[in-house]
Amino acid sequence: MPTLILVRHGRSTANTSGVLAGWTPGVTLDERGAAQAAALPARLAGLPLCEVVASPLERCQETVRPLLEARPGLRLSTDERIGECHYGDWSGRKLAELKDEPLMEVVQAHPSAAAFPGGESLRAMQTRAAEAVREWNVRVERDHGADAVYLMCSHGDIIKSLVADALGLHLDLFQRISVEPCSVTAIRYTRLRPYLIRLGDTGNFASLAPREEPGDGPAEGDAPVGGGAGAP
Repeated sequence: MPTLILVRHGRSTANTSGVLAGWTPGVTLDERGAAQAAALPARLAGLPLCEVVASPLERCQETVRPLLEARPGLRLSTDERIGECHYGDWSGRKLAELKDEPLMEVVQAHPSAAAFPGGESLRAMQTRAAEAVREWNVRVERDHGADAVYLMCSHGDIIKSLVADALGLHLDLFQRISVEPCSVTAIRYTRLRPYLIRLGDTGNFASLAPREEPGDGPAEGDAPVGGGAGAP
């Protein structure tokens, strides 16, 4: 079966302002995010990509645009199932405000039980994304062969949930996974099991350096909901 290249969108205006964007319209790449997207074609130059699938949200569509311009023969498909988690009433709110919500503790420690008010559960998010990947695997193999490589551009929580699915990890462990903006994660699918062959690769180790301030999650040591802004 095919190899899936998962790319998180470049850094967005919501990432840098500490806002949980969700499906809020008008969230675009910031200057650094645009530069990350512009560098993507060179980073992926050695890969014979046959398809590109993206979330419908603008920050993902912007991220893949330079890649599509560099490879005019590459087709773009949009799939809502790999769109961001529907955070409901939390969408557009500051992460600093949300850290005191009782639900945030559940999101961090028991995410399989977390459902956002007016939105969806993290469990439902993972299910729809995993179903999308499995359907695309079948389609890509049918159209391009078992050794095909294709790309999906999606969001932090979606990619983390797909990595957990590939590793056979319970969703309650997915907050232990980190993927920075415009990072590349690769999963090779086979008839019996998937293999994680890259995780959150940016080619940049700046995020490993100690920070002067606590991390950008809701509390020190917690995973940033939505994925975080990456290295400073």
